[in-house]
Amino acid sequence: MGLTHKLLKVKESRKAASESEIEFLIDIGAIHSLVPRQTLDALGIEPYKKLTFILADGTKVERQVGDAYFEYQGEGGAAPVIFGEAGDEALLGAMTLESLGLVLNPFQRELFPMRLMLARSLSAS
Repeated sequence: MGLTHKLLKVKESRKAASESEIEFLIDIGAIHSLVPRQTLDALGIEPYKKLTFILADGTKVERQVGDAYFEYQGEGGAAPVIFGEAGDEALLGAMTLESLGLVLNPFQRELFPMRLMLARSLSAS
């Protein structure tokens, strides 16, 4: 199937003037997205907590996490973001894809709008 990379904009908030374009590896197995720390720092994004992550080889690493606003082809959404350190690759994870309302078709290696669904109570009139 191969790897899928896409160019997205990252900002501190929806209304922020300052933005950075980053080529992300789309990783639907990752929960959070990861952006290099220096990019997040330059955008004024501040971390608010630390989380422990497990690498593919089983190694545990701690990374700081904050919130960022992501845009792809004019559509945007906010999501948690990991502050990447040296050697970390920019990743776009599932929470960001959901925030953007997108799904990855791994066969076509393209992002498509997700089918949005709501649940309604049977007693609602």
